[in-house]
Formats: sequence, structure tokens, C-alpha cells
Amino acid sequence: MHQALNIVLLPLKTAMSVGIMMSDTSGNLCYCFTPLAAWITDMPEESLLAGTNTKASPITTTTAQEFGNACQHPPHTAANMLTVIHIACSQSSPTDYMNFLKAIKWLQLNGVVKPCWKLWLLSDPLDFITPEVLHHFHRMFWDHDVKWCIAATGAVELDLQFSIIQTLIGYQAFNEGISKLKQVTGHDHHAIQCYIIATVAGSVPHKFLMAIHMLLDFHYLAQAPSFTMQSINRVASALQEFHNHKEAIVNQGV
Repeated sequence: MHQALNIVLLPLKTAMSVGIMMSDTSGNLCYCFTPLAAWITDMPEESLLAGTNTKASPITTTTAQEFGNACQHPPHTAANMLTVIHIACSQSSPTDYMNFLKAIKWLQLNGVVKPCWKLWLLSDPLDFITPEVLHHFHRMFWDHDVKWCIAATGAVELDLQFSIIQTLIGYQAFNEGISKLKQVTGHDHHAIQCYIIATVAGSVPHKFLMAIHMLLDFHYLAQAPSFTMQSINRVASALQEFHNHKEAIVNQGV
């Protein structure tokens, strides 16, 4: 993938280095540069793009064993990534597949030696890899939060609670419950988030409910179109509250 992207993106890298004349909507010529501002994709492709394997974060030094930690890990910058790739190549040649595979496994790499962003000025995976709402928030909620709630309350009880909700006009109804839904869309994920707290309240311990509540708050707050120091503090506070109560989820055996 990176080899193909290096070819396709070469004109943009050149324009970022020396600039290019481009016309605006009024026909005026402008001297422009093309930085890599954002690359919106899902988690597996983020790892592929950054050069890390699936057991490491593409933007921090966190590994799979540390994903649940409450502390903030150091950022995984482009300079760090290129240094690690250089170390792997010095230990074993990329053409020596089996030995190179051992080297990159230890360094949490995926085998890319010439990432497509390497010669793109001012580009850094830490900056251009941004959260993608559909997968990082809505799909994550469906894959984790909902499964936790089903395990804690029981599928029959949760489906019953969803089926008796008196929905208002414009809100989605789930008359058959949610545990057996197939081909669920982002719209469904969003709709279920509106009800999940009310449907499990009273059926789960208070700290379990608080953990789900705070994680939902974090997802909502993190989708703000702009941030101030106050809003950033609210996002951090919601995440910290989730970590303070997450043990209740583990104690439920889910």
C-alpha cells in the first residue's frame, strides 16, 4: 500500500516542498502548499498507515497490554517511528523475510520501511491521524458498551426494556429489542445510545452504570466541532471518571 501511495502522492509532497500555483473559485492564482492535514480512516488502516502492528497504538507508545491504563502515554511521533524502523532494518535486512519478521514483531512494527508520509514535510501520524466518529465512537459503543450491558442485564431483560420504551416522534423504536439485530448501521448505534442508560438503570450496580455513562459522555464531548481549555478538561474528566468506575464492569465478568 505504501509503495503505491508514495507514487500517487508524489505531486502533493512536491507541492508541499516548493509550492504550486493554483486558482481559487474567483480565478485568482495563489501560491499554495499542500500539507497532510488529516487522514480519516478506521483503526486497522490507521495502524497500517502509521507503520505499527495491531497490538500497538498508531499515535502513542502504548501497547496492547497497556490499552486499559488511565495514564497518558508519550506520543509516537514521526521521528520516533522512523528511528524504530531504522533499528529494525539495522538488525535484519527487509529482504531477509523471516529474520526481519522477528525484528519488527519485537518493535511492534508492521513491516513498512518507507512510509508514504516520510518525505512529506510537516507530516506526522500523531497530527494527521484523527478520530473517525463512525468506528471510534459509534461502532466502539456497539462492540463494547452494548455487549457489556447485555452480559450484565441479560439479553431477554434488555430487549424487554427497549421494547416498552415510549418513543417520541423522530426517535427510533426497537420493538424487538437489540440483542439480535443484524447489519446494524451507525444510525442504529446512535439511536441506541439515547436509550441505553435508561434501559439498564436498576438492573446493574451503580458503579457499572456510572462507567457506561461516563464513557458515553466522553464520546459525546469528543465530537465537539471546536475545543477550549474548559471543554478539553471536561473530556479528560469524563474519561478519568470512566477509569475510576471501570472495575465494576470487570467485576460483572464481562
